[in-house]
Amino acid sequence: MIALVTGASSGIGKDIAIELAKKKYDVILVARSEEKLINLKDFIEKNYNVKAYVKKCDLVIKENCINLHDEVFSEFGCIDILVNNAGFGTCGYFTDTSLDKELNMINTNISALHILMKLFLKDMVSVNKGRILNVASIAGFMPGPLMATYYSTKAYVVRLSQSVKQELIMKHSKVKINCLCPGPVNTNFDRVADVKFTIAGQSSKWVAKVAVWKLLNNWMCLIFTSIPIFLYRVIVKILPDQLSAFINFFMQRRKIQ
Repeated sequence: MIALVTGASSGIGKDIAIELAKKKYDVILVARSEEKLINLKDFIEKNYNVKAYVKKCDLVIKENCINLHDEVFSEFGCIDILVNNAGFGTCGYFTDTSLDKELNMINTNISALHILMKLFLKDMVSVNKGRILNVASIAGFMPGPLMATYYSTKAYVVRLSQSVKQELIMKHSKVKINCLCPGPVNTNFDRVADVKFTIAGQSSKWVAKVAVWKLLNNWMCLIFTSIPIFLYRVIVKILPDQLSAFINFFMQRRKIQ
């Protein structure tokens, strides 16, 4: 059994790779930081008696995503699990934030995920087995002023996951798709996004443990990592969108450093 994890150099991606290794999956580790990937590879192989493979890759570039799939397929054939975890955010008024950073965010959070999901899903459908975990966020269920682009990218991930999962169900496919929707998590996300969360985040190890358990146990499409996060999603679904946007504006404004 073998799984591929993007954004595996730190945070949720790193801990998901470790959780999968505990379940005796060989893991293909993908990120831009080769040094961190090598350290993770050594740790996994030393502690869990599985193989880990390093693939340094900048997923911002479309051709890199396609080449990654082709290279992995030629080496390993159809993989068992794809974890689309790579992503980042930014914070600030839409008129003030960096266009280049936002375009790279869209390319990472949306385009790369879309490409890898489509290519690896085709392989899985051809053999009628496999699992895909797309990492979104509770942010994907509401408008997010001051983090408008990030929230919008996560909404795309949620809807894509739900839509394609239903297509597979209607075709009686055994391929499974899940979408992980955590709240704040203690990773370096806030440093990259230039924000400081005003509520305590969950540990990435806990989020990874919940995600992998539910992924492997045929959970419903959306995976929430705590009851409060699930209830927050229910509340947001009831509230008018404009009211959610109003409330979130003040919540986000407190995060800006």
